[in-house]
Amino acid sequence: MAIKAICRGALGFPLGICIGYVITIGVSLAWGDGTYQPCVYALVEEFGSELAAVVFQAALCGALGATFAASSVIWEMEKWSLARQTGVHFLVASLVMLPIAYFARWMERSLGGLLVYFGIFIALFAIMWLVQYLIWRNLINRINQRVGMSE
Repeated sequence: MAIKAICRGALGFPLGICIGYVITIGVSLAWGDGTYQPCVYALVEEFGSELAAVVFQAALCGALGATFAASSVIWEMEKWSLARQTGVHFLVASLVMLPIAYFARWMERSLGGLLVYFGIFIALFAIMWLVQYLIWRNLINRINQRVGMSE
């Protein structure tokens, strides 16, 4: 499992950068008033230049992608219950996502900002978990139906 996690993490790093870039395009389309906004202005101020801020944000997006890709092996731990897999994956995702969001200034740096961001994170995690669960349940039901038909 460790080798599999490392390989997935290596592939997840550039994918994380790509996803981060796509998100900045979406944010710019929604709120950019016709301009491209590669990162929040507070991060540019903190780093002193847009280039330094973008490079930092890209590295954080890569780390986020690597973590999510590597931690996907948690779902393959067959001896673990679904509750344990979910709990461990949530813990790993939280321990990486929240500090990255803080350092990238994707959240307000206050207790209120942390609570709002964590609330949004929990909601999105739950929605994505539920969607994946329903997809897999449907797939397993179809496989079971085919096996039952072939007998």
